[in-house]
Amino acid sequence: MKKLVLGFSMLCFIAFTSCKDNAANKIDENNVAAAAERDASASKFPVIEFDKIEHDFGEIESKTQVETTFKYKNTGDAPLVITDIKSSCGCTVPKDWSREPLAPGAEGEFSVKFNGSGTNKVSKTITVTANTEKGTELVKITAFVKPDPNAPAAANKPPVASTPVLNNAGPQVVKSSTQPGHEGHNHD
Repeated sequence: MKKLVLGFSMLCFIAFTSCKDNAANKIDENNVAAAAERDASASKFPVIEFDKIEHDFGEIESKTQVETTFKYKNTGDAPLVITDIKSSCGCTVPKDWSREPLAPGAEGEFSVKFNGSGTNKVSKTITVTANTEKGTELVKITAFVKPDPNAPAAANKPPVASTPVLNNAGPQVVKSSTQPGHEGHNHD
């Protein structure tokens, strides 16, 4: 046991005495300058500025496809890279954007196609994922979708709120929602 303690003590003594050089003397000034320049450029971000952040298609007929173009400009100090553009719904399709870096001051555009689904006031959000400071930017499209005049008349009627059902246990009330898309669920 004494030999083990003595051996460990010698190992520690050699480890502590072998580091006689001052670590501050090992710093290369060229590396410090390069790191400072790198850190300064890392704080520069591209800034995406849109010509409009919302587009209103106005009144459109149901199932009528409409399209708009969002133009943008890189007003930041670094190249802008748009990695993805997604919509909040499959009925809205963003397309035709450049995946190449956009230099500061340069302009680009992408189009958004809406298939006219839904009824009444419809609003869709398009998320632009880029290397900006926030990481994502949002634009919107809106439209008032008029009901399809060729749709069956029963489809335009609101569902019945409750229907009494009689059985041996007495009257029961079956509830259904009046909200579109929530039929069979009681979310009222």
